Amino acid sequence: MRAGKDVFVEKPMALHLEEGLRMRSESEREGRILMVGHLMEYHPAVRALRQLVSGGALGEVFYIYSNRLNFGKIRTEENALWSFAPHDIAVILRLAGQLPVEVTCVGGSYITPELADVTVSCLKFKNGMRAHIFVSWLNPFKEQKLVVVGERKMAVFNDVVDSGKLVLFDQRVRVNEQGPVLQKGENDEIGFDADEPLKVECRHFLDCVASRETPLTDASSGIEVLRVLEACQHSLQNDGNVTAVR
Repeated sequence: MRAGKDVFVEKPMALHLEEGLRMRSESEREGRILMVGHLMEYHPAVRALRQLVSGGALGEVFYIYSNRLNFGKIRTEENALWSFAPHDIAVILRLAGQLPVEVTCVGGSYITPELADVTVSCLKFKNGMRAHIFVSWLNPFKEQKLVVVGERKMAVFNDVVDSGKLVLFDQRVRVNEQGPVLQKGENDEIGFDADEPLKVECRHFLDCVASRETPLTDASSGIEVLRVLEACQHSLQNDGNVTAVR
């Protein structure tokens, strides 16, 4: 950026929060575009899901969970949390519209000592919403699934299946004098553009370079993800202790 260049940096934008803050300050001082590669935010299905949530189709969001599982590629320099979870954290924060107030994270290291191959992170938000993220590269099958449960409807984004990638479930619980009553309606498959997320992401960066507009996944977005990652890492290293997001 000091060389007068706009920057597109892969996720996570840095390995420490302080580094991310310095990067943002540098971009602002130099008047440079700084965009973070949170690829899943550019997936057409995720954009359609965001519209469903923001438009109120699901009602109040109760909780969100994400599974990002595979057999490999096993890293030896970064754990599964920092390798896999940034995608899901970015999407969940966008859907929630806020940072969690605290997190817990537990995991296990089975291949490389002190390097977690599997983690489960739980996020608690001020409005009572919860989210959890399960990541692993030591899983017998590949799964990339995001589930959003609302008071009126539920949505599932499955990025592995060939069809039905985004489905809206007309399911809710109504409480009457006899107690909770399950209500099930028809499921709707939600259509979306077939654009390749990486192409959409790269086009967005070029458009921002040309227009000087702030990217969707700007430095502030990257910093928010770093705040959650660092809190989760601290909890992971302390046997799952509750950790405030700073």
